[in-house]
Amino acid sequence: MNQDLSQALQMVSRSNAGMVRTHNEDAIFTRTDVGLAILADGMGGYNAGEVASGMATAVIGAELEQALRESRQGVSELLETVIGQANTAIYQAADSQPQYSGMGTTLVMGVFRNDRISVAHIGDSRMYRLRDGAFECITRDHSLLQEQIDSGMITEEDARRSQNKNLVTRALGVDPVVEPEIHTYEVLPGDLYLFCSDGLNDMVDNEDIALTLQALSANLDLAAEQLIQMANDNGGRDNVSVILVKVMQAYPATERGWVARLLAWLK
Repeated sequence: MNQDLSQALQMVSRSNAGMVRTHNEDAIFTRTDVGLAILADGMGGYNAGEVASGMATAVIGAELEQALRESRQGVSELLETVIGQANTAIYQAADSQPQYSGMGTTLVMGVFRNDRISVAHIGDSRMYRLRDGAFECITRDHSLLQEQIDSGMITEEDARRSQNKNLVTRALGVDPVVEPEIHTYEVLPGDLYLFCSDGLNDMVDNEDIALTLQALSANLDLAAEQLIQMANDNGGRDNVSVILVKVMQAYPATERGWVARLLAWLK
């Protein structure tokens, strides 16, 4: 049985269609007690994007929520398995139903467990961390722009002005197999994590996001609403979604049963 993280974590989420789009193709899924946060930004033809993102969060959310309550399997392995299942489900739906042809979705998600966070992402949805006043983007976009930055073809400043912001090089459900990028990091009490679709960071500079989170870290509901409002005030050209997770206290691993007794005896 996994630990209940309801006291250790605070989670807040918001999603908005923005000022231009008629449909919201983003989807979010959070479960505080098992430390699970999932955000997907769909792409495709009419309504297909929201089908892809909805399938991603539903499949991954349901499978992971159950597994995290029951399993001692490593989180990274769990993530690979359930993301693969979601990829297959979306790919097969797109392949079998013409109206969904070519649909796919980005993905960014975190599993908080044992004073760590395991982060998986595909595409250009991001996770940021605010720790002791330092604001940092933890994920690295799977996008044409990021590849151009990495190769030295363009600068970060050029990228901010580019018209090619939405060209991702990896997406969930587009190919028969997808490789998620998965990393695990230590978590400290006081950390604040932001998961967002590119509708936020394309519209709002990182500096302004950081200032907002620093100013409103004591009120996550207000912080989330303010981030959405800022994106829309700056044009709101895309759907915008955010999940904020604040670490209220440590949540170390807890051994149970005969393993715990054996470890105690060995000490």
